[in-house]
Amino acid sequence: MDALTPASALASPAEDEAILARLRALAPAIAERAAALDAVESALPEADVAALAEAGLLTAPLPRALGGQGWGSEPAGADSLFEALRLVGRASLPLGRLYEGHVNAIRLVTEHGTPAQRAAAAAAARDGLLFGVWNTERPGIDLRIDAEGILRGGKVLCSGAGLVERALVTGRHNGEGPQQMLLVPLERGTDRAESSEWRVTGMRASATGTVMMEGIAATPEVVLGEPDAYMRQPGFSGGAWRFLAVHLGGLEAVAEALRAHHRRTGRGEDPHQAARFGQVLTAAESARLWVLNAARMAEEEVAEPARIIAYVDLARGAVERAALDVLELAQRSIGLQAFTRANPVERLIRDLATYLRQPAPDRALVGGAAAGLGFAEAVGDMWP
Repeated sequence: MDALTPASALASPAEDEAILARLRALAPAIAERAAALDAVESALPEADVAALAEAGLLTAPLPRALGGQGWGSEPAGADSLFEALRLVGRASLPLGRLYEGHVNAIRLVTEHGTPAQRAAAAAAARDGLLFGVWNTERPGIDLRIDAEGILRGGKVLCSGAGLVERALVTGRHNGEGPQQMLLVPLERGTDRAESSEWRVTGMRASATGTVMMEGIAATPEVVLGEPDAYMRQPGFSGGAWRFLAVHLGGLEAVAEALRAHHRRTGRGEDPHQAARFGQVLTAAESARLWVLNAARMAEEEVAEPARIIAYVDLARGAVERAALDVLELAQRSIGLQAFTRANPVERLIRDLATYLRQPAPDRALVGGAAAGLGFAEAVGDMWP
């Protein structure tokens, strides 16, 4: 193997392509259901999760030794996972959010779990169970492990609440000390989930809510990995490329809706409209290149952790800027129709604008800038 050739370029098994082909075939139905789910309060995309399971996407993140394709758990899976996250996000950003959480949870279990936990996770994924990662807390609702090893409290902003059956969460012993990962089994449709507070303009079908885990025992099967392993670098910050891939899919969906509008109305021949659409295509391709490079760099670990983190931090800013430009250009090009519920682009714009609100974007940009200031290489030679 040529030392300059990324592993993902050599590892493209037929099953990866078959799974992606099945996903492409499913995408129109997922997109159609996304519009219907947006109109229903507290809707659960159960049919979509079942479709992903049937197509093999819930097991694909498992390492090959556990019957998966290594998407997110092995370096060779980088390109295929990038494509899958982009395609799911293009069809439905709320579903893309859930699938990205599933991939992240599987990655953490296979990286930090015992052989028994890894085998149990593989069996659960084969049975079609959805995994998720929930780490957000707020005063009054925090997850802790009491002196008897029983969970108290819960988590907020849990995407897939009522649908996720294996929740990877973080808690602290008696509310103090290092974070401990826990893989908590839940029942689908559990009354532990409460979504009445999720009243937002976009991402309505992400089934986001508060989940209380009061009284669940933190058994050896539940406790996962070493304390503070959840935030281990470069996986914690470098893994942000995965939600960027979903954002990219949403950006492309808005761009495609604008293209359909121009074709339908014939307005694309107007030079001002054409210029705007050219900017949209440029932004979409720029974002694609940033995310694909970030995926390969993070998954294949072709550089030291600080350089990986810096690149992904900069990719976050680049993709956000590209998406915001596309949102503005689409609304300006389509005009008032872009704000009417009858136009499909209105929901796409709401979902993308909401999902873009990821934590600490300014801190990520400043971190990437600080790293770039410190590198010895010239600008243009900093990255593998």
